[in-house]
Amino acid sequence: MDIAGRPSQEIYDVVGIGFGPSNMSLAIALEEHEASSPQQPIRCHFFERQPTFGWHRNMLLPSTTMQISFLKDLATFRNPMSRFSFISYLHASDRLVQFVNNQDFFPTRQEFHQYLEWAAADLSDRVTYGAEVTSIRPRTAAGPRTPDLLEIAVRRGDGTTSVVTARNVAISTGLVPRLPEGVTSDERVWHSSQFLSRFHAQDPAGLKNVLVVGAGQSAAEITRFLYDSLPHAQVTAVIPSYGYSVADDTPFANQVFDPSAVDEYYFGTERARDSFWRYHRNTNYSVVDADVIRALYQRSYDEQVRGTSRLHFRNLTRVAEVDQGGAATRVVLHSLLDDRTEEVSVDALVFATGYDGLDPARLLGDFDRYFLRDEAGRHRVTRDYRLVTASDLTCGIYLQGGTEHTHGLTSSLLSNIAIRSGEIADSIVLRRTERELGSSCPVQAASTAA
Repeated sequence: MDIAGRPSQEIYDVVGIGFGPSNMSLAIALEEHEASSPQQPIRCHFFERQPTFGWHRNMLLPSTTMQISFLKDLATFRNPMSRFSFISYLHASDRLVQFVNNQDFFPTRQEFHQYLEWAAADLSDRVTYGAEVTSIRPRTAAGPRTPDLLEIAVRRGDGTTSVVTARNVAISTGLVPRLPEGVTSDERVWHSSQFLSRFHAQDPAGLKNVLVVGAGQSAAEITRFLYDSLPHAQVTAVIPSYGYSVADDTPFANQVFDPSAVDEYYFGTERARDSFWRYHRNTNYSVVDADVIRALYQRSYDEQVRGTSRLHFRNLTRVAEVDQGGAATRVVLHSLLDDRTEEVSVDALVFATGYDGLDPARLLGDFDRYFLRDEAGRHRVTRDYRLVTASDLTCGIYLQGGTEHTHGLTSSLLSNIAIRSGEIADSIVLRRTERELGSSCPVQAASTAA
């Protein structure tokens, strides 16, 4: 069946699952390959479950900025001449001169989202929105399992389903919001990924006591936003550490996000990999930009000067229990400072507690048994981001995310998105060429991570 549910014999070179920045970047890399080799077109299509393009819409808070340079866009590091670069977007928007005059490497999150929307609009012919991929399986319709073909089941918003066939799949379904065990989101309990839509659905006058849980960038930004937006409210930041820790964005530390660092991590020893995480987690995980930390501290200090108190920081504190029944949400806080607990009633409880990584097993189902895992039970992945097979399968399952254990810190980040997507595109093209020439593909055997 084709993407509209009609009978079809078309076989795609690659089907992309999800159409966020990572698979957008892959679509661009494939298009630019086709432009350079028009005699070898790449047949590709992408499926996105959202009805339209959107990227972290609920965290597009006023004045928040990107934490990476504008040059780490969808294409520039791979192809500085790409028409999909952030600079091309500025030129098309007639804002290039003004952006340069602003003298800032870090655009606002709102502007970067507009850039992504601009790029997505130019790629609309190869993506189907409102379509969720529910499973991936080896093709068996013609009899025995076909080792180089995959069947991808797609469900649309109207409930209809269809199956498309491809030689490769690129999974980029994003991260899964993480809430404490036993806690579910509702009208008063939110994850940061829901923040703006949930906030705007409330009567601000009814938000008199709000708690924000977390120690990272999102937690600090939400705390600042709530304090500024609700001048009548008590705003409490529940921080598991003793205050916010600053993100290390100094030049030498930032080298862990360089494309070359992926090779050093992938081919490094276990001791080297451990050192990457031990010494450089503070470049991205549970840390906050210095300007946001200073802004919150300034607000707290101004309150001391004025003799007021509605911004509170509960350091070294955990949420021990959440009671979501009744007319109010009750939260039990446990302080590690004095080992005491305290119960408070809140009008909104925001968990900025991060995300769980991509797990391809959810889509693979029983098919997952054909792919190798390491001693820790994690998928083995080739250097070109492809799952290692345990059989004669030659079809490719590529991961855009979920490879931190093999490829390091940038596996799901924007920092290396252009190079990562380019390497996946190159791998797809190389393996197709080898198949057409009748040769075997040496890439997987040559570089696999345990």
